[in-house]
Amino acid sequence: MSTPSGGRAATDPVSPEEPESNGRAGYEFVESLLLGPRTWTRSEVARLAGVGTEHTARIWRALGFPAVADEDPAFTDADVEALRAGERLIQAGVITAESETMMARALAHHLSRLAEWQVHTLAAQITADGGDRVEESALTLLPELELLQRHVWRRHLAAHAARTLPQEKASPDSGREDSRSSQVKPAGEFPVLRRAVGFTDMVGYTRMTRGLDGPELARMIDRFEELTTSAIAEGRGRVVKTIGDEVLFVADTADDAAGIALEIASRTEADPALPRLRTGLAHGAVLNRFGDVYGSTVNTAARLTALARPGTTLVDTELAAELAHLADYTLRRLRPVSVRGYKRLRPVLLRPTGGRKG
Repeated sequence: MSTPSGGRAATDPVSPEEPESNGRAGYEFVESLLLGPRTWTRSEVARLAGVGTEHTARIWRALGFPAVADEDPAFTDADVEALRAGERLIQAGVITAESETMMARALAHHLSRLAEWQVHTLAAQITADGGDRVEESALTLLPELELLQRHVWRRHLAAHAARTLPQEKASPDSGREDSRSSQVKPAGEFPVLRRAVGFTDMVGYTRMTRGLDGPELARMIDRFEELTTSAIAEGRGRVVKTIGDEVLFVADTADDAAGIALEIASRTEADPALPRLRTGLAHGAVLNRFGDVYGSTVNTAARLTALARPGTTLVDTELAAELAHLADYTLRRLRPVSVRGYKRLRPVLLRPTGGRKG
């Protein structure tokens, strides 16, 4: 944590909606612990970082924070260092001035959800301690959360590096597609890769939630996420995101994606706490942008999921072609259907052969 080396004392007038209280004092302590005191105005932080004021305003908005008055000393030394780091990445050619804003937006999108959960966890601990040990709890818990977060980030960084960066020694041919060589073409600065994409959702989720209270709904969602994410990880896939009753995942090969989908269906059948699930899979070019995926392949997988019956998996014709030579799967072509964006979508029903689990 950096602290200001000089400058005026930070001021932070209390708004009518935020009366002075122990909660307010707790918030100020946590913010100071994380960022240091508020010291600089928008123009001052821009000058110290060596960037324009419009640049700082654009990054601030991309991070998801409300506008700050020009005369408000809302920024800290940590904000200055973050802006300087962005400039160093631009100078090194890692990002461009344009993609810096997109990077800020993507970081904010992912990290704000994590931060919200962490603050709720911290607040629950403070409440359990009687509410009068804010400083002690923050000093104890925040470094532990930061250590854990950094370790998990580094673990995922190493895992993605193994998939993407060249290896020193070529591994023996395992018959599996090398995902590092499956790039189709660049789209600006973002790769377009050949991937299998899957959507899995809970059937009848909206109707079911009407009869559940908050704790029951939370338990069901936790169970859904636990089942799907574990099956995806064990099947060498990667979760892109979860959206309420739905999980979006990608896999390097059609075989991996099919195995994941059938494993999810098998585990759901054995779990009475969950409703029936259904999955749609598609294979093709996918734009990978800041951890999310885009393109017609993603859209096709979503449409197939909506068409699938409870407990089944539908795949597109390209993914079916990738699986046709494998004895683990049974494929049955269904009649073409017209759905939004596709006049003749040709779903293929995927089932395991008798000798395969799932």
